[in-house]
Amino acid sequence: MSLILILALPFVGSLCAALLPSNARNAESWLAGLTALACTVLVASLYPQVADGGIIRADLAWAPALGLQFTLRMDGFAWLFAFIVSAMGTLVVLYARYYMSPEDPVPRFFSFFQAFMAAMLGVVLSGNLIQLVLFWEMTSLASFMLIAYWHHRLDARRGARMALTVTGAGGLCLLAGVLILGHIVGSYDLDQVLAAADKVQADPWYPAVLILVALGALTKSAQFPFQFWLPNAMAAPTPVSAYLHSATMVKAGVFLLARFWPVLSGTEEWFWIIGGAGLCSLVLGAYAAIFQQDMKGVLAYSTISHLGLITLLLGMNSSLGLVAAIFHMVNHATFKASLFMAAGIVDHETGTRDLGRLSGLRRAMPITATLAMVAAAAMAGVPLLNGFISKEMFFAETTFISGDPFIQYGLPAMAVLASAFSVTYSLRFILQVFFGPPAHDLPRAPHEPPRWMLLPSGLLVLTCLVVGIIPGITLGPFLETAAHSVLNRDMPAYSLSVWHGLNLPLAMSFIAMVAGVVLYLALRAHQRALPGKVPFIYRFDGRRTFEFLMDYSSVAASWLLRRVASPRLQVQMVLIVVGTLLVAWLPLHRGVWNDAPAPITPLDPAFVVLWIVGGICALGTAFQAKYHRLAALILAGGAGLAVCLTFVWFSAPDLALTQLAVEVVTVVLLLLGLRWLPRRIEGGTEGIEAGRQGLRAR
Repeated sequence: MSLILILALPFVGSLCAALLPSNARNAESWLAGLTALACTVLVASLYPQVADGGIIRADLAWAPALGLQFTLRMDGFAWLFAFIVSAMGTLVVLYARYYMSPEDPVPRFFSFFQAFMAAMLGVVLSGNLIQLVLFWEMTSLASFMLIAYWHHRLDARRGARMALTVTGAGGLCLLAGVLILGHIVGSYDLDQVLAAADKVQADPWYPAVLILVALGALTKSAQFPFQFWLPNAMAAPTPVSAYLHSATMVKAGVFLLARFWPVLSGTEEWFWIIGGAGLCSLVLGAYAAIFQQDMKGVLAYSTISHLGLITLLLGMNSSLGLVAAIFHMVNHATFKASLFMAAGIVDHETGTRDLGRLSGLRRAMPITATLAMVAAAAMAGVPLLNGFISKEMFFAETTFISGDPFIQYGLPAMAVLASAFSVTYSLRFILQVFFGPPAHDLPRAPHEPPRWMLLPSGLLVLTCLVVGIIPGITLGPFLETAAHSVLNRDMPAYSLSVWHGLNLPLAMSFIAMVAGVVLYLALRAHQRALPGKVPFIYRFDGRRTFEFLMDYSSVAASWLLRRVASPRLQVQMVLIVVGTLLVAWLPLHRGVWNDAPAPITPLDPAFVVLWIVGGICALGTAFQAKYHRLAALILAGGAGLAVCLTFVWFSAPDLALTQLAVEVVTVVLLLLGLRWLPRRIEGGTEGIEAGRQGLRAR
């Protein structure tokens, strides 16, 4: 019952928020905040039931004839994600209460926000693969509404369309992969699928399943080569960005990879597809973040990079890599949400997010500057912060990987390079905004926001500090519970200690820190010479490719429409019927459905006579429509009656009654309409001309 309540509360809250008046900003924020807080409390109360490897289920009849049930399932991993989604939602709602303007349609915002939360909780708690895909697509729709919230802006509409197109297409790929996976296992129940790893990987359709599931996950988490949609989603309000980047939308992809890790990982295909996409996203996202001029742009590309780190860890086929990936999911949620909140505060209080215009804000906004500095240090992997520990675990995994020299030495080198880039863009984000001489050309005079607006960011920064100093006591039990629910008997031994001695991962961290500082100083010295676009890779902008494909798909559709379309209904019907017959004939031609031919049932003479009469009525309708409308209508009714009797013949009385009701209503309406039609003019073109002259004379 608790699982159903956790899922139902945000949906009910979304509906209630939509019905509130537009000037009730306090009521809407209180409603959304209490809903998210109630979900957080309910999720937290279920931890004792999953702490020892337990699984909570709630089953409702959905489509019993198809073997489908609406199943909610919570294990340790689902519990951790559900807690992040609901707790982060509570903090973001509090932040949004002070960020959103009274002139904005706030009921719509909180309604979409709670629907977004509910959809993400549905993904996390789904115990059925088909149900998971439904909630998966629901997150795409809800994010579309939130990204396009300021729909009067062109960039918001374009960003929302791009996000929906990419993630929606990935969702269709995921649906295909899930259907094949369920067919291989013989069930769509998540427990049975996760227990069938050997059967799935031995099946010849395993590569197809892996590619389709990977497409769904990589598009949702904005991983290479689908990373281009995420920076364009920055047109959304900052509370949406903070929630989308930290706990929901983009985390759904890596959640799915970790959820299917027991059944799909452990193969070369998994390593190259998942690990390769993660490595490209890790390096390219960090590199592009260095050159962004928008504060949210820096954070967007850094999100791509950190999600690439998580994806790479999942792709290494290592149980320790999975533990490190789950750990970094939590750490990334805390410092990234705090940084987005800081960027929103700067934008809210100064009127701009342009790094070229911002400078010296720490004097006017000391609390905001302090919180942003700590969160950025966690993002860069500074010791005694949570990001440092998960980064050390990542470095350790890259050093223990075996294979050819390119992988054995290249992977640690790429990890250090990406970490150095992370230090560089973190330094640029902080030093360029909060240090230096005060800016004098800002749209608004900078000052601290209300204290309640700072509270969510402060709590997240405090979490970064506490987890970074005493990780084993604070996050350790929850991490072990989540990892154990995925790995079961393959749970490895690991340590969350801050100090592991002088070792290679520590040396890699030191090299990355020094290299990142040196790179920042070099770029700062040549700041005026920096190009306006990201060097070397700006020509490979995914947005340009996406727009090119969208434009040329429209051109191709227009060309096809001109070649195929006709203003005549008869031609269109012929094309539809011929196309349908062709598609139905293909499997019969290949012999797929004819392997075991069934005996042909002899035709009943009465049934043959019925269809002959119906066919004659149909042909007579087409013939009489030109000469006698009433006769054509009577014959059409006769053809419809033949169809009704056919349904009765094949024991389908419900269809027969429906068809009969439609026929009666249609004939009566057409009969009433006949009297309003103009009289038919006989005599060809001469008769038409005579009729026109008669009308003119009148």
